[in-house]
Amino acid sequence: MTRLIIWRHGNTDWNAASRVQGQTDVPLNDLGREQARAAAPLLAALRPDALVASDLSRAAETADALSALTGLPVRSDARLRERHFGNWQGMFLTEVAEGFPEEYARWRAGDPDPGADIEPLDELAKRIGTALQEAAEEMPGGTVVVATHGAAARQGCGHLLGWEQHVLRTVGSLRNCHWTELRHDVERGWHLRAHNVGPMELPATPTGTVAAVTSVSAEAV
Repeated sequence: MTRLIIWRHGNTDWNAASRVQGQTDVPLNDLGREQARAAAPLLAALRPDALVASDLSRAAETADALSALTGLPVRSDARLRERHFGNWQGMFLTEVAEGFPEEYARWRAGDPDPGADIEPLDELAKRIGTALQEAAEEMPGGTVVVATHGAAARQGCGHLLGWEQHVLRTVGSLRNCHWTELRHDVERGWHLRAHNVGPMELPATPTGTVAAVTSVSAEAV
């Protein structure tokens, strides 16, 4: 049985401020580095055989914390980058709501292609899902940890599981430095083993300037 651990990166200053990151290369902040160091021993206990990460620094630095404990090299894969949020990247969510009210409403409603040059969900799912599948195939019967991003993790997992978008939207967003576990066997294919796993003592992602962020909007930042 092959095991995939899809691990969201630690906190960043843009997470804390509810600012849209997308594929902007924003580093971890002190909290994010602390979260990665706290999560790494739990993941090391799973005896991973391989470690893969998005090439964006917040994911790569998160993976480095596990690499330091296990000695595993981090293989970089640009396909594991976050969803490209087009015209919104770098903006605060409050600014997005004011400047792109129609597109923002469609996005909040779950439209897979809301406009504003945002990467459509089906393209994101195929990109991430393909990268995850290939990572698993390189280590059959092993455990692979993949450090990636919130929206990327959701859509990549959904692609492997074959879940429709309306089902996928019912699954809560990954907290910073938490992970989803998928397993694969020849009889059942891919199946969900666990979701939003991580050290209970870690602080939740700060809400920043937005008092109530939905599970969808949390992934953008």
